[in-house]
Amino acid sequence: MSHNPSHLLPSELIDRCIGSKIWVIMKGDKELVGTLRGFDVYVNMVLEDVTEIEITPEGRRITKLDQILLNGNNIAILVPGGGPEV
Repeated sequence: MSHNPSHLLPSELIDRCIGSKIWVIMKGDKELVGTLRGFDVYVNMVLEDVTEIEITPEGRRITKLDQILLNGNNIAILVPGGGPEV
């Protein structure tokens, strides 16, 4: 396989994000931004220094977490390199 980034497998792209910021958009009304520490074949993820953004009828609720384990079944979109304006 060539070194062109567009030829990466999804798991290779996620692997390159370990140790850097990633924005995770979950199914439902939650988004998380944190440092990716690891993942498995099911895309279960461990994030550190996490900001959780939840959309509620009252507005956005922001929660800070030291560490979180995400179930890969609930992840809709992964965005390497950062997150939304908080």
